[in-house]
Amino acid sequence: MKPRVLRTALGLFFTAAGVALAIYDGGVALAAAVVDQATPALVVQELNGQDFDIAKLRGKVVIINFWATWCPPCRKEIPALDAFYKRYHAKGVELIGLSADRSRDRSAVIKMMQSVDYPVAMLDDATVNGFGTPSVLPTTYIVDARGIVRSKLTDTEVVTEQSLAKMVLPLLPERTVTQGSMP
Repeated sequence: MKPRVLRTALGLFFTAAGVALAIYDGGVALAAAVVDQATPALVVQELNGQDFDIAKLRGKVVIINFWATWCPPCRKEIPALDAFYKRYHAKGVELIGLSADRSRDRSAVIKMMQSVDYPVAMLDDATVNGFGTPSVLPTTYIVDARGIVRSKLTDTEVVTEQSLAKMVLPLLPERTVTQGSMP
């Protein structure tokens, strides 16, 4: 059996068994995070030069949004993600947008994201990526304060402020969220 076919077969087997499997092929993770499992490692330099390391964010709820400039549903979600981030960042919510655009399209990503407050990075800039490359865009993961992946949303589920509130607010400490704080 060819090595690539064997890796794919093993990946399908372990994913079906509910085990998070990260096989590296030239430094790129081929498997994705699994809901109700520990979050995989993710280290990437943001477009503003800051380092994002999910391991250093324990105690906070983290939203990881994979998107691209050429993806209409991705662009539609950006205002909701930004509004949610602005509202809840001070209460323990972190968010990063990981652009799946090619490196040569970095200027288009920068231009598009100038009006948002949350950090953005290029997926290709990740030095460690246990999430892998998503098979569909947009894909959004929600990681709780203990570092457990709690939700995975794909292109079939439009991310709104309300849908984020339903998934994220219960994960925040009670003292940080006031009743009726979400429209």
